[in-house]
Amino acid sequence: MASSGICQLQGHFRLNGMYQDGDLLIGGLFEIQYLKAFPELSFRTEPKLPHCELFYMTSFQQALTMVFAIDEINNNPHLLPNITLGYQIYDNCLRLGVAFRGATALVSGTEETFSDLNCKGPPPVIGIIGDPGSTHSIAISSVLGLFRLPMISYYATCSCLSDRKKYPSFFRTIPSDAFQVQAMVQILNHFGWTWVGLLYSDDDYGINAAQSFYQDVQEFGGCVAFSEMLPNVNNQKEIQRIVGIIQGSTAKVVVVFSTSSYLLPVVDEMVLKNVTGRQWIASEAWATSPVLLASRLKSVLGGTLGVAIRRGEIQGLGNFLLHLRPDNNSQNNMVRIFWENMFGCNFDTRGREGEKQCSGQEDLSSTDTPYTDVSELRASYNVYKAVYALAHAVHDLMQCEEGRGPFSGNRCADISNLKPWQLVHYLQKVNFTTGFGDHVSFDKNGDALAIYDVLNWQPSSDGETIVHRVGVVNEGATTGKVLTLDKDAIYWPYEINKPPQSVCSESCPPGSRRATRKGLPVCCFDCLPCADGEISNTTDATECIACPNDFWSNPEKDHCIPKEVQFLSYEDPLGISLTTAALLGTCICALVIFIFAHYRKTPVVRSNNSELSYLLLLSLKMCFLCVLLFIGRPQLWTCQLRHAVFGISFVLCISSILVKTMVVIAVFKSSRPEGKGVMKWFGAAQQRGTVLILTALQVVICAVWLSTASPTPHKNSQYIRSIIVYECAIGSVAGFSLLLGYIGLLAAVSFLLAFLARNLPDNFNEAKFITFSMLIFCAVWIAFVPAYVSSPGKYAVAVEIFAILASSFGLLVAIFAPKCYIIILHPERNNKKAILGRGTQNK
Repeated sequence: MASSGICQLQGHFRLNGMYQDGDLLIGGLFEIQYLKAFPELSFRTEPKLPHCELFYMTSFQQALTMVFAIDEINNNPHLLPNITLGYQIYDNCLRLGVAFRGATALVSGTEETFSDLNCKGPPPVIGIIGDPGSTHSIAISSVLGLFRLPMISYYATCSCLSDRKKYPSFFRTIPSDAFQVQAMVQILNHFGWTWVGLLYSDDDYGINAAQSFYQDVQEFGGCVAFSEMLPNVNNQKEIQRIVGIIQGSTAKVVVVFSTSSYLLPVVDEMVLKNVTGRQWIASEAWATSPVLLASRLKSVLGGTLGVAIRRGEIQGLGNFLLHLRPDNNSQNNMVRIFWENMFGCNFDTRGREGEKQCSGQEDLSSTDTPYTDVSELRASYNVYKAVYALAHAVHDLMQCEEGRGPFSGNRCADISNLKPWQLVHYLQKVNFTTGFGDHVSFDKNGDALAIYDVLNWQPSSDGETIVHRVGVVNEGATTGKVLTLDKDAIYWPYEINKPPQSVCSESCPPGSRRATRKGLPVCCFDCLPCADGEISNTTDATECIACPNDFWSNPEKDHCIPKEVQFLSYEDPLGISLTTAALLGTCICALVIFIFAHYRKTPVVRSNNSELSYLLLLSLKMCFLCVLLFIGRPQLWTCQLRHAVFGISFVLCISSILVKTMVVIAVFKSSRPEGKGVMKWFGAAQQRGTVLILTALQVVICAVWLSTASPTPHKNSQYIRSIIVYECAIGSVAGFSLLLGYIGLLAAVSFLLAFLARNLPDNFNEAKFITFSMLIFCAVWIAFVPAYVSSPGKYAVAVEIFAILASSFGLLVAIFAPKCYIIILHPERNNKKAILGRGTQNK
């Protein structure tokens, strides 16, 4: 808006917060309310701003602690004299989107418009206290780090935030998870708990802490029995699965890196299933959680040991909290929201009946909530230290003497034009002591000196669960002893004054073996399932035993059972179908023989060489019947006969067709002058002799094959190792190939002759039908070879049977169906005159 000389923010977020003006502003981000869901973003209208609800009194106390610290500093003549600090605090509603909006608003300034032509406006915040969440801090610090704006978190513990290259201006007054993990490992090592389970939340905090724990626990000789990620939604099936793992494991110590919201559903399920007897080790995120301290959960969580943020005392905070009063300032709407939640009233009833009107004069001293409880100041104490760290950094900056400054040219920073990176320099060197006596400073990664309280969940006289401090873990301990515990003060819910034993010898289930992890103690092992065909009968086996050749492992892999024997049986649906088809073909052949015998004197039968027709029908009948040798449990005699009978039957069949075709051609030739005398070479004796000689050659091939390398029954486990395929090994591939090759040669010659004679007059031949039948035969057996080779087990036998049946039915139907059609359905055409007439007509 250059024409009007006014600068205006491009967008404005409606954020709940608290505000106080000052020379320098400190920003704050706190988890005061919970946002259930974002409004729908259709982008057809201006997006509605999210509405937050479910007020957290503990978090609001933390925000008020920041206000108290700033007020205390403003009243301190020795710290930042002549400088008044102000604040701008926003609620992040436990959502990253809202937290990012708040951080953007803090960095951009708090004024909606200003008329300074340089668009500088009032000074933005000099630093931000927060965000409490690791995921939020990672995202916000990634952006603020670009401008080197300092951010001091009081609750974000992810060790990843110690990376100065990624987060150059991030600091925190809570120890990093890297030390929290070390503290928990110190406790495990102290009690000799080397066999532990691990649960962690599905977020940056849980995942990073779990990774660090894995590494550190192995270094001291411990092992993780199970590791499970807690779902971030209430997935009941997944929760039940995790509880089942906890219940089934022999690990009695369970370490949890999570907030209470992730862990609560699992604990509820354990209460429901009465899963007790576990020693819980709590991370600081839930070690003091009021939700999990509920009496209904004590049967599961009683006796929990945990590390917690250092408890501190802040003089005057309790009285300050009780004197809070709401006002009408829109920038202080958070106080009004707090007031309405605390007293169950509303400032703006607008005539609504039954709703209590807030006066703003209600007495906070009459309430009993986490807001007014200052006996366990942990996160609030970290907020207090964070505010003072910023104040001391600004104070040190103002003490700089010109010409002796730390910046280029020995210059000092200008407080009226303060650069964020200049304040980071002084914040890195902060060193002071709180009124409670704690030393505050930051290492090179922006981490505070690590110190934790060790807590124990104990039952009180009224049956409730209370938290007792039973020790301390101090990184900077002068005694050299990092962990200090008062063993006599610890409550064990299992046996009085006796910690649970660490069972570091979990057995493997049957069907698996123990595999020790390389480089780790013997008790650290994986349970690896036995391979198929192997078993383990003992729970401490280190090797799996292979089953004998004809046996296989059961599904549990703890016993060897006989392998299933598979072959094409008469009880098998496939076997029944093929047997039925073979018998049907045999019956049809018999029926055709009967028809031909009954009508043997008719022209159709007599003109088609009835003797060869009978021989062909008998050979086809043998082809159908040989199928029965392929079905059933293979035996030596069936294996030997099946291919021999099959080969001889088909050669007899094809030989008959070949001679039949040759006779048709000879008859046609003899009807011409130049062909006189041809038929003397194709008389009945010559026809029988040709068929006999051609068939005899196949008999010789079969005899040599059976005498040298006879087919035998064979148990084959190569197709499927868990199944024995009972089949007939062909013995000699050369013998089988020669048998099939001879059949193929005869079929090819028959097809060629029939194809060449296909256009001869109908009254002299049936070459067309023979051509069609041989085309079917050749097609079936050409397709048989690849199908047979690629079919496993009993299906290879089924493929061979199908080829036999398909080719046999093809020959039967193609050659004899036209004749039976005329004989049965059109007897008027079954006479010499009709046949000769048709033949004359064709000529």
